[in-house]
Amino acid sequence: MRNPRIVLAALFLMAMPAHGQLMGPSMNPEKGGTFMGGAGLAVVDNQTYFSINVQPEIAIGKIGVGLNVNLLYDVNTGHIRSKDWDESYDYLRLVRYIRYGFKGDPFYARIGAQDAARIGHGFIVNYYSNSPSYDERKIGLAFDLDLGTYGFETLTNNLGRAELLGARVYWRPLRMISSVPILKNLEQGVTYVTDIDPDGNRKTDDGVSAFGLDLGLPLLAFSSFRSMVYYDFAKIVDYGSGQAAGLALEVRLPANLAQLYARLERRWLGKRFEAGFFNAFYEVDRYNPATGFHKYDGLNQIQEETKGIFGELAGNVLGSIRLVGNFVRLDDHPRSGILHLGAEAPNAIPSIAAHASYEKSQVEKFKDLFVLDDRSIARVGLGYKIRPYLIAYVDYIWNFVYNSNTRRYETQERVEPRLSFVYSWK
Repeated sequence: MRNPRIVLAALFLMAMPAHGQLMGPSMNPEKGGTFMGGAGLAVVDNQTYFSINVQPEIAIGKIGVGLNVNLLYDVNTGHIRSKDWDESYDYLRLVRYIRYGFKGDPFYARIGAQDAARIGHGFIVNYYSNSPSYDERKIGLAFDLDLGTYGFETLTNNLGRAELLGARVYWRPLRMISSVPILKNLEQGVTYVTDIDPDGNRKTDDGVSAFGLDLGLPLLAFSSFRSMVYYDFAKIVDYGSGQAAGLALEVRLPANLAQLYARLERRWLGKRFEAGFFNAFYEVDRYNPATGFHKYDGLNQIQEETKGIFGELAGNVLGSIRLVGNFVRLDDHPRSGILHLGAEAPNAIPSIAAHASYEKSQVEKFKDLFVLDDRSIARVGLGYKIRPYLIAYVDYIWNFVYNSNTRRYETQERVEPRLSFVYSWK
C-alpha cells in the first residue's frame, strides 16, 4: 500500500509553480534554432514499429516555429503507419506551433502545441500540455497582452472544438496614482478556467471549473537581480480550495556566467483540492473511457487538509549546464519529504553529452538526502557524439534494495542504450 504521506506530498509536487512575472532562466532560443530527433522502437496497439522523429525548432528574434515529423515503420511490412497520414489534418499537424514573443513579454501569442503552459503563478494551470501523444495533438492558442496598467492572459487547448478555456485578467491599481517604485507595481489578478467537456460527449454535463484570486508585488527589478512576493487563492467549483504565498528570486550574472532562479512557497491546501489541477498530465487524466472515471472524481479521495513548504531551484551555469530541482515537505508528516534534482550538460565537454537526476522520497531529516536506500533512484546518462548531430547514449539507472541476509541496501543497476541526434545552428 502506498504511504499516505508520500501521496499527500506528491500532490504538492504535481503543481510545481511556474514563474509568474519572474520568468526564471529561460531555455528558449532567442535566435537561430535547434534540430532534434531520435530513432528507436515503438509499440502502438500491440504492433511494433521502428520510429524516427525529428523536431526542428527555428527561432528568429521573437518569432519561433516548431515542427514535429514522426514516422512509424511497421517492422513486418516496412510500410509507414497509415493512421498517421489518413487525414489532411495530419499534415497540418507537422507544424507544432508558431509563436511571437515569449511568455512574460508585453505581447505574446502561440498557436499550436502548448507545452508547459501556465496562467498566473501556476496555482490553477501549471505546466499544462494540450498534446499528450502524437495521435492526440491539438491546435491550441495562448494569447497574452500587457498594457502596463492592466493586461490579460488566455489559453485554449483546441481551436477546432471548445474544450479547455482559461483566462486571467490583471491590473496594477496603483500605477496611475503612486510614484513609489515598489508599490506602483502591485498586481491583482482574477483567473477562471473551465473544461466544458472532459468526456468528449456534448450530451453529457461533466464539465469542471476553477477560479482564483492573486496578488503579486515585485520588490526589486534590476537586470541582474529580480524578486517578487505573491499570494494565490484558488477554488475548484463544487470541490475544495487552497492558498499559497511565496517569495521568488532570480539572479543573472554578467557574461552569461550563471542564471539562477529560486522560490520558496508556503501552501495551505484544503480537502478535495489539488494545486495546479490543470497540469502536464491533465489531458491524459481528464477522463478514462474504460472506467468512466474523471480526474475530478479523484478529488473526493483527498480528505485531509495539508500545509507545508515547497521549494524550487532552476538555472544554468556558463550557458551549458542546466539545473533543476524541487523539494516539498508537509507539516506534521515528518517522512513526507520528496526531492528531485536534475542536471544536463549537452555541450559542456567536447564530444560528450551528459545528464543526471536524483530522486529521494520519505525524507525526514536533512541527512536523509544523502543516504542511498530503497527510497532513492539515481540516473546518469553519458553520450558520445559520433558526429556533431549524432549521439550514442548509455543511461545508467540505480535503485537500492534491502538484502535481509546482509542487512544492507544493495544496488540494482540497469543499462539503457539509445541513439539520438541534435543539430543547432545560428
